[in-house]
Amino acid sequence: MNPENYTTMAEVRAGVDEIDRQLVALFAQRFAHMRAAARIKPERSAVRDEPRKAEVIENVRQAADRLDAPAEILATLWDQLVEASIAYEMTEFDRLKA
Repeated sequence: MNPENYTTMAEVRAGVDEIDRQLVALFAQRFAHMRAAARIKPERSAVRDEPRKAEVIENVRQAADRLDAPAEILATLWDQLVEASIAYEMTEFDRLKA
């Protein structure tokens, strides 16, 4: 999969579909980590950690810069991902501690 070598839209679409499959698998692993966090954290109030959120987003921004990827777009996506992760972790915390 090297987009620089693609000559057809079918190749582009196949490449995007493969990346999407890989991303879903990685997101599944990320959310498994959120379940672990929900299990480990002693208090529900510990789920939201704004300094950690800022650190994660800054890490993404820096990684994007190193890879010549659109840093601000990825930072915005990660902000949404982290918020979804927090919501998921809170739901899991409540389920596990019920």
